[in-house]
Amino acid sequence: ICTTVAYPIPMARTQKNKATSNHLGLLKARLAKMRRELITPKGGSGGGTGEGFDVAKTGDARIGFVGFPSVGKSTLLSNLAGVYSEVAAYEFTTLTTVPGVIRYKGAKIQLLDLPGIIEGAKDGKGRGRQVIAVARTCNLILIVLDVLKPLGHKKLIEHELEGFGIRLNKQPPNIGFKKKDKGGINFTVTCPQSELDGDAVKSILAEYKIHNADITLRSDSTADDLIDVVEGNRVYIPCIYVLNKIDQISIEELDIIYKVPHCVPISAHSRWNFDDLLEKMWDYLHLVRIYTKPKGQLPDYTSPVVLPTEHTAVEDFCLKIHKSLLKELKYALVWGASVKHNPQKVGKDHVMEDEDVIQLVKK
Repeated sequence: ICTTVAYPIPMARTQKNKATSNHLGLLKARLAKMRRELITPKGGSGGGTGEGFDVAKTGDARIGFVGFPSVGKSTLLSNLAGVYSEVAAYEFTTLTTVPGVIRYKGAKIQLLDLPGIIEGAKDGKGRGRQVIAVARTCNLILIVLDVLKPLGHKKLIEHELEGFGIRLNKQPPNIGFKKKDKGGINFTVTCPQSELDGDAVKSILAEYKIHNADITLRSDSTADDLIDVVEGNRVYIPCIYVLNKIDQISIEELDIIYKVPHCVPISAHSRWNFDDLLEKMWDYLHLVRIYTKPKGQLPDYTSPVVLPTEHTAVEDFCLKIHKSLLKELKYALVWGASVKHNPQKVGKDHVMEDEDVIQLVKK
């Protein structure tokens, strides 16, 4: 572990300018590599994984509550989902993952109350490693903060999650990266770069022992972006900051909090502003509801089939119900915003929109 501590010191001491950017990029790559080795458990160590951590994924989406101990995660979960997660006024009451399910706009959403994160979680302190591993599988992360000490906590939690390869509210960097067998490093740039140049890219790739690759930078990228692409194990998850305990502050302070992006102030104990939180959760999950219509009957508006926005073709709809449906499908009839006239006869590649109605016709 000493090696991981040895590198940030030269990084902090190095001046930031054009001449040193290569050196800094190299140090960042080394640090990312060592961090990955540190958090990847060595194989064949035997022994149990600890109770209650890997929760089976149910429902249409999964939301993880992350936060320091005793900021009100368990209270929020039990008031939202009616699940009894051990709640007490002292720190570290929740020790394993507690799942709960809510139904919102017809979708079943699984809520996970993860144990409190402590500083150094990414280096394996506390149950941090397992907590963040579960957080990686979520579709949305709610970082629950105490409104009286939000910024310090927010920075620390973001730092812990970043160290684990979770990128919050970011898009994957627009960098093309393809390994090849021979031909050296082929480096192309489609727009002006402020930080990376050919030498910097080569030195970072050399750290990963990659000497033959095609690299295309399609946006102004940093060394961290390139490292993220080369590592390839980063997950990009939307995140909402939930500021709890607003019953302890003034209205003027509340007005200021409302202007912060990705933020929702609530009071879990008094159940204030839950509808705003649920609405924002729905927006960030990017889900689409498709209603089914049996032949000769009215559409069933009570239980929609819920799909993620990027997979809303008729084919995805069939696979969500059962994979054998696709083989039997002749065509589908669709009513709604995605078609020009109602009903419209469509094939399996037709992309549907929120609240469309579909009827499948079999061969």
